[in-house]
Amino acid sequence: MALKYSRQRQVIKDFLMSRKDHPTADVVYMNVRQEYPNISLGTVYRNLTLLADMGEIQRLRVGDGVDHFDADISIHYHFICSECGSVIDLQMDNIDSIIDIAGMNFDGEIHGHVTYFYGICGNCRHKSLS
Repeated sequence: MALKYSRQRQVIKDFLMSRKDHPTADVVYMNVRQEYPNISLGTVYRNLTLLADMGEIQRLRVGDGVDHFDADISIHYHFICSECGSVIDLQMDNIDSIIDIAGMNFDGEIHGHVTYFYGICGNCRHKSLS
């Protein structure tokens, strides 16, 4: 069954595609309501969940208690700053070989992995050096 087109859903996706900072649902809501003042937070949450479930966006759970969203669905890795909480795309080679390493002493089947890198981002590092 094809999903019916929704202008609100498209605006949400377009907003995410314009960003590289992996916003939360609240940030998406605050920005999308500038174009759609009557949109509810619930509508934003439902559409973000639907887009993530359909594989059109990524939902990132980085350990801060809120979901972050990324329109880039290609295989890539993220860095989370322990100072400011920013979520940053890392430019690096694919590390899918980690699945083979993990499976060496495992009797089951590994189908994927989620890897986050943590530390201090360049902005926070430079602030602490000043």
